[in-house]
Amino acid sequence: MQDEVDELVEAWRRERADLDLTPVEVFSRIGRLARRLDLARRTAFADHEIESWEFDVLAALRRAGGDYELSPGRLLKETLVTSGTMTNRVDRLAARGFVERLPDPHDRRGVLVRLTPEGRAAVDGAFEALLDAERELLSDLPAKDHKQLAALLRTLMQRLT
Repeated sequence: MQDEVDELVEAWRRERADLDLTPVEVFSRIGRLARRLDLARRTAFADHEIESWEFDVLAALRRAGGDYELSPGRLLKETLVTSGTMTNRVDRLAARGFVERLPDPHDRRGVLVRLTPEGRAAVDGAFEALLDAERELLSDLPAKDHKQLAALLRTLMQRLT
């Protein structure tokens, strides 16, 4: 059973038989899967009326547990965006009622960003929809192979970071 990457590699082999095309076989598939995952994410989030960037911030707060609050600095580390971008995102999420800013009890000049009940409902619903979509993407792969694939990807990620 061939896929579009096999066809692409076959064409390159005809033209450049002198090259090892293994990286193309791996990373072209990863790239295509990433695009499909991105579409599944956007669809799952749109069904819950949030955007991907909103999910990223809300999910970071949700994973924090407890009072579901983090400092803006910690949110920066969790979401890998700039300070200015995070300020804008928190402003927009606060305007939607998904987060609130509170004084940091340990730092008079600091603030904490806390997930509201509305924000929690939005992120929980979107996350459940995302898991359903991701489960569907994995459905043709035998369940016994899921952990092996995750381990292989983890190894690759560790080498790249």
